[in-house]
Amino acid sequence: MSEAHLRRPAEEIYAGELAALAQGDDRPRPSNWKLSPQAVVTYLLGGKASDGTAITAKYVGNRRLIETAVATLATDRALLLLGLPGTAKSWVSEHLAAAISGSSQRLIQCTAGTDENQIRYGWNYALLLAKGPSPEALVKTPLVRAMEEGTLLRLEELTRMGSDVQDTLITVLSEKTLPVPELDIAIGAERGFNIIATANNRDKGVNDLSSALKRRFNVVVLPSPSSLDEETQIVVKRVGEIGTNLSLPPIQPADKELARVVTLFREIRDGKTLNGKTKLKTSTGTLSTAEAISVGVSAWTEAAYFGNGRIDANALATNIVGAVVKDPVQDSVALSEYLETVVRTRDGWSDLYEAIREVI
Repeated sequence: MSEAHLRRPAEEIYAGELAALAQGDDRPRPSNWKLSPQAVVTYLLGGKASDGTAITAKYVGNRRLIETAVATLATDRALLLLGLPGTAKSWVSEHLAAAISGSSQRLIQCTAGTDENQIRYGWNYALLLAKGPSPEALVKTPLVRAMEEGTLLRLEELTRMGSDVQDTLITVLSEKTLPVPELDIAIGAERGFNIIATANNRDKGVNDLSSALKRRFNVVVLPSPSSLDEETQIVVKRVGEIGTNLSLPPIQPADKELARVVTLFREIRDGKTLNGKTKLKTSTGTLSTAEAISVGVSAWTEAAYFGNGRIDANALATNIVGAVVKDPVQDSVALSEYLETVVRTRDGWSDLYEAIREVI
């Protein structure tokens, strides 16, 4: 994939780290895995390869959760990463696929419009009309290709597609085969095939998984960052990575400003100040870590192109308001209350108070 592409897959961005881990990895590997389970965990959580190459942390959080996720994928059970929006489910899914299969591109984005043909297989109708059902007329989905190649399939936002479509996965997960009745054949899964699905139960439009499908997944719940410092670390790291990948003009370090964004989001999200002394109205949005990252990247862009090359209150204000105010009535009230009861009286935050007041 060209570096001119807006977003490059994890296996390309971190190819050097993956190669270094593979070179010195002499531990047992499940069939068709590019790395051993221990090396996969190192790739996700950071460390050093055997040759001394530094491995950056892709996920900041509980090591046991990642070990459980990797161990699940080495069995015949599929993995379901569950959590609130912005808890890095898709990020972890992508990096697991990159480290284990060498490719994160076997992907199906589930939506309300996803039908069975997009999950199982489709047909080339020109060939179908000319020759009837035949292997040549079969249009393979990412699921079919992952089964044939023994790689991982990623299903993003599994609960967004209808329950009847979800249940088309039951046979694949149970029998590791995909029947094609039109050809009187069944496509068998090669060793190494498995599924990583992500889901959350916070957004609207969620379709619950059937009990039969739930039983075929091992669920790993990815929590929100446990502390302000941990969440700030994640936001600062990801803003830097995304800004660099987008080739944004360099700016002065913005750790303190991003820490203010994370603090603001956590307090409105939790409905109380960090010290627990003041109760606050919550917003209708999630104000997740991912949204804090988005605010940081947008503020970087404004500061680089329209500001003084430094993320400040003016660069943050409009982006903060856009992230918090999803409902013009309820969220505006929550933000205004927060400004008057917290921001206005907090030491060192007067500039942010004035800047946001100019926007709302």
